[in-house]
Amino acid sequence: MQASRNSNIWQNLDWITVGLFLTLMLLGWLNIYGASYTFDSTSIIDFSNRAGKQFHWILGTLVLAVILLLIDHKTYDILAYIAYGAMILLLLATPVLAHNIKGSMSWISIGPVSLQPAEFAKCIVALAVAKYMGRYEFKIRTWRDMIIPFGMIGVPMLIIMVWQKETGSALVFLAFLLAFYRQGMSGYVLWVIVAVVALFITSIRLGDEVLPLGTGSVGILTCMLLLTVVEIYFLCKEHRMRYQALILVGSVIGIYGLALILNIFVTIPFDWLSMAVVLLLVAYNIGISLYWHKYKLLILAGFTIFCMGYTHACKYAFSHVLQPHQRIRIEVLLGMKEDPNGAGYNVNQARIAIGSGRFTGKGYLNGTQTKLQFVPEQDTDFIFCTVGEEWGFLGSITVLGLYLFFILRLIKIAERQRNVSTRIYAYIVAGIFLFHLMVNVGMVLGLLPVIGIPLPFFSYGGSSLWGFTLLLFILLRLDAARMEQLR
Repeated sequence: MQASRNSNIWQNLDWITVGLFLTLMLLGWLNIYGASYTFDSTSIIDFSNRAGKQFHWILGTLVLAVILLLIDHKTYDILAYIAYGAMILLLLATPVLAHNIKGSMSWISIGPVSLQPAEFAKCIVALAVAKYMGRYEFKIRTWRDMIIPFGMIGVPMLIIMVWQKETGSALVFLAFLLAFYRQGMSGYVLWVIVAVVALFITSIRLGDEVLPLGTGSVGILTCMLLLTVVEIYFLCKEHRMRYQALILVGSVIGIYGLALILNIFVTIPFDWLSMAVVLLLVAYNIGISLYWHKYKLLILAGFTIFCMGYTHACKYAFSHVLQPHQRIRIEVLLGMKEDPNGAGYNVNQARIAIGSGRFTGKGYLNGTQTKLQFVPEQDTDFIFCTVGEEWGFLGSITVLGLYLFFILRLIKIAERQRNVSTRIYAYIVAGIFLFHLMVNVGMVLGLLPVIGIPLPFFSYGGSSLWGFTLLLFILLRLDAARMEQLR
């Protein structure tokens, strides 16, 4: 019976995904050697260099993958909650056992090996969340149904961000939203995320700029105008009355027009005026919601008031909550400060390396930026600049194409599942890989702040490699068992 079941595993295994995994891991290993190569470098499998160490991690990865496939698929469901509890305890204990590495307390040293528990937490939390949301009676009907799933990802996220001071690993848990959205989570949650990010960027970037007319801040006025647009949009969408939109828009334009005229004679505080306009819209929203018994819009009113307070709190949080190195990275990204030799150094050198590769690249092991060690962390977080320099535009597009095919394959695996828990887990895995890809490439190109996100299967490191392997091969084991689950 056991032999027959093992045989079915290999027959039902998604070998296309396995092939993509092996291809990406092989390319990653070669690029790690290219990133750390010098003219007196030893063999690619010599343990004295980064590529040799990664080779040993790869051998361990292959063994780990086989073990994960041989474990009974029901074990992952049975142990999900137990493993989640144990992982929370480990995350809490990590700063006590860890050494301070560049301000982060997330690495535990075991002899010559350093492991980052946060990398393994993603898989454990994904299994626990999938088990909870995969229950027969679980349905997303209201926001209350999402309290526990959000709590399950919020607890490890806060521990990693606040207790371990590892922002990048904590933000990865936002990738779980892809699975939540697929299971029926309201699209308004995505609106909330976009609004929070937009208000933060606007208040930080424009908060210190003074209005050319009147008094006040450009950032506050801009944020209030955004909230005004959102209030009017959702009010009119809910009540489906076009004339109402015209009246509200006309009223707002009239108020600002009158203020501009009065500003000729007396100074008008436009940021305070803009807040008053938003509060008037909120009051109108509350009144019309109570009159028509459409209480959904009361949530919008509450969120708008929250955003007004949040907008004013952003500047304080930016100045007093974020670490200095985090602030300078955001300032450089938003163009508030030029720091080519400091916080902006990594990104500037990465851009130079990628640009110097041109269309076809300089050739394997021939990257000058790489060989002269201009790019810090070039075999970990900034490994993609090695791809761009040595393999050029063609090589970069090929690698990104492989990742795209890989992620689309994961989504296909997710969609063919009959078991709800497995489908949710598969979407979480796809979301995590997509998040890592977008953020890593984005920060290398200077489109996103540098937050220390590894490129899956490419960046040097055993913790990340094994963490991604756990995510992937548990999914492949569950997928291989889908025919058993139907019987």
